[in-house]
Amino acid sequence: MFIDELEIFVEAGNGGNGALSFRREKYVEFGGPDGGDGGNGGSVIVRVRPELNTLLPLRNRRKYKAGHGQNGRGSNMTGAGGDALVLEVPAGTIIRDKESGTIIGDLTRYDSEIVVAHGGRGGKGNRHFVSSTHQAPRFAQPGEEGETMWIKLELKVLADVGLVGFPNAGKSTLISRISAAKPKVADYPFTTLKPNLGVVKATPMDNFVVADIPGIIEGAHEGAGLGLRFLKHIERTSLLLVMIDPADPEREPADCYRILRNELQSFSPKLAEKDFLVAFTKADVTHDREELLNDLKAELDTQGIWHTTISSVTGEAIRELVFELNGRVKEAKAVMRAQMFAAEAAAAKEAATAPATPEPTADGDIDPLDELDF
Repeated sequence: MFIDELEIFVEAGNGGNGALSFRREKYVEFGGPDGGDGGNGGSVIVRVRPELNTLLPLRNRRKYKAGHGQNGRGSNMTGAGGDALVLEVPAGTIIRDKESGTIIGDLTRYDSEIVVAHGGRGGKGNRHFVSSTHQAPRFAQPGEEGETMWIKLELKVLADVGLVGFPNAGKSTLISRISAAKPKVADYPFTTLKPNLGVVKATPMDNFVVADIPGIIEGAHEGAGLGLRFLKHIERTSLLLVMIDPADPEREPADCYRILRNELQSFSPKLAEKDFLVAFTKADVTHDREELLNDLKAELDTQGIWHTTISSVTGEAIRELVFELNGRVKEAKAVMRAQMFAAEAAAAKEAATAPATPEPTADGDIDPLDELDF
């Protein structure tokens, strides 16, 4: 089962209380406070697990709690820290605060993780509050409560190329032809009910990932069909492949192209601005729309949009299409790398020119009593 949205409650562990204790041993000359600190509460961490492609493992529970810190003890013994709770999610997961909708984290890397709820700090034992005028403090600091919140997890699959087309346009057949993916293929609409990913090996050194989403129909951006739910899965792609079936009995090729472009624009202007190619599918199927098809091809040529006619059954023009997609993906990745390096260089330059933070002096140290909550 494919789950791409989930709401869960996370609760970090509370910090343990500091101990109120005094050392009393026979024949020991100097006694005094020896209360240990409480342990810190465990945090809730969301971490990417590369093998996952759905949020299904987290669906069976609504509340997730990390471990509490243990209380401190005498003889200056610190309580054990609470166990952190790690929630594993697929790459491409966005974490939001459910109430405000604020994005807490966007886990796009396969080694990404983020703390969504911090554990409470353990309280200080009474040994910390000894002073020249207060040599036997009979109080200790309680532990802090851990953070709690409702979060919303949204999965947007990570792919380089997104396949866009009406139901039964041949998207699943294409991805099964050019990759090892085995999506369901049948001769009826909406065969695809969840996104499918396939790794395409273009050359011995190059490969890219293709995402096949359920077919789009007119009004998808308003919730018609399955489009509204799954269009988000192609927002992260480098480019789009618009697939048009010239033999579609319900629409002419120009209408297919216009509706698909309008749906992308209506759903997200950024999605419509992505680089895209056009593939006319099912070249092995005869039809009487050659004149209409040629008119659309001429329009695309005028706009400078690359297009080709393919057959996933016979393999016609498939290799040409794969090479073109691979070249566009490599160009897009090169641009992204250049932007990333420029941003890192700007951040490093800003850090180098920032005034140095003065070291704290002994006079500026904080008295532990100031942090105590009586």
